[in-house]
Amino acid sequence: MTKASAEPAKRIAAIDLGTNSFHAVLVDIYPDGSFRTVNKLKEMVSLAEKGLEDKLSREAMNRGLEALRRIKFLCDSYEVENILAFATSAIREAENGGDFIQEVSEEVGIKVRAISGQMEAEMIGFAVRHGIALGEEMVLMIDIGGGSVEFIIGNNKEFIYYNSLKLGVARMAAAFVASDPIKESEIEELQKHFREELTEVIKLAKKHKVKTIIGSSGTMENIGAMVASKNEITANRSLNELEFSAKDFKNLYEDFIQLDKKHRLKVKALEEKRVDIINPGMVLLKFLVDEFKIKKIRISEEALREGMILNFIETEKDQLNLDLVANFKDPRRRSIFELLRKCDWLEAHSTHVANFALQLFDEFKAELKLKEGDRELLEYASLMHDIGYYISYRKHHKHALYLIKNSDLLGFKEDEVDLMANVARYHRKSAPTKKHIPYKELSKKLRKRVKKLSALLRVADGLDRSHYQNVQKLEIENNKESIRLLITTHSAPELEIWGCLRKRDLLQKVTGKELKVFQVVEKS
Repeated sequence: MTKASAEPAKRIAAIDLGTNSFHAVLVDIYPDGSFRTVNKLKEMVSLAEKGLEDKLSREAMNRGLEALRRIKFLCDSYEVENILAFATSAIREAENGGDFIQEVSEEVGIKVRAISGQMEAEMIGFAVRHGIALGEEMVLMIDIGGGSVEFIIGNNKEFIYYNSLKLGVARMAAAFVASDPIKESEIEELQKHFREELTEVIKLAKKHKVKTIIGSSGTMENIGAMVASKNEITANRSLNELEFSAKDFKNLYEDFIQLDKKHRLKVKALEEKRVDIINPGMVLLKFLVDEFKIKKIRISEEALREGMILNFIETEKDQLNLDLVANFKDPRRRSIFELLRKCDWLEAHSTHVANFALQLFDEFKAELKLKEGDRELLEYASLMHDIGYYISYRKHHKHALYLIKNSDLLGFKEDEVDLMANVARYHRKSAPTKKHIPYKELSKKLRKRVKKLSALLRVADGLDRSHYQNVQKLEIENNKESIRLLITTHSAPELEIWGCLRKRDLLQKVTGKELKVFQVVEKS
């Protein structure tokens, strides 16, 4: 179904020309300043195949040109209007990096910009903040590349440090690792080098009591995937917002660091292309975890490419006539409203239902043993409960489940997305049942939460059965035996009473009480 309000304003591509690989992402930018990925392409180029030297080899340059030709073909196929291409460490530092950039321009037709390490770090910081829910706590963001590592210290309001240092895994592997498996003496040399190079980072991170690391890009994503696999942490759809403890990482590290190449290749979730260069990244992360007594590690799937897109949107917003109203600083709320807008949501009805759902939550929170975090997820599920209309009215509750689960909502853990999707799905028709596969696949704990929250949403939705916000005021009388809902309405309340009573069964079941609805007649 096509909606005029959901038409993109522009289609662009962002290409990150890294040391190990060239990454391209094609996105549609929407009038509210949000963007949606259309396609991705990753090409391994290994510019530092023989270590990072002063010059790029002719073979490496040819691999780079071939990769960019394929990326350009993809961009042309998708009728991309602007191509942003940023060169990082290996190209930036090479004697003949300028020659390579010139060849790309003349032979491929892509204009490449070599950005400074500091600019690269700042853009990565903006991307992480866009995709991960940060608070006031200062965190250390790291992006471990082949040639360099970007370090950013900041929170949801500011960055107090951002820089790029020549500590990338390909560079470190070439300089310090000659044995397989890596020797203890080589690990010690790496640690010594990290301590010397990271003086300022160490000083600031300790001063601001950093206890959380957020990692972005390939090496950190791959470490996260290995930890998730080893500890059976859910990461089926996305690594974004994957969280694990320092202890979980150390358990992986102790076993992994002793392996030779043959045995590393057998490690579940390790990408084959990283098997020769992953160890310096493992040693760096272990060094940081120990140095700062890190408690937890989180993963961001947004990195330099997304930072490039955000920078483009900010720079071009006036020219593109973008309305950035939905760009809430909190990525969770922002991504919910971006999805709502794209699905041409029923704003008045959904907001009205959400308000009732939250009022019911506050009343039954203690009784149903709900957590404060459930309140936010119930609000979002309520706002999204009817987005399935975007596909069709028929089975719109099931369409809502699909859209929520597959929309790459930022800032949420996978369990949180599953909870919101299932609560929205059960706002109508049958109550939660293990006959339904998406519900059955949830953990027992999650199924209990879905049942309680969807019980509240069903009643809230029934109170606006007409979709005309007839109920002006809701009062709740909750005692040991029964629940009485007192409603004040604009006009005749029969449809709302009928809608509410029709959906009361689940709330009655989870509370063990009978629910009744009464109209309050206001005296003139």
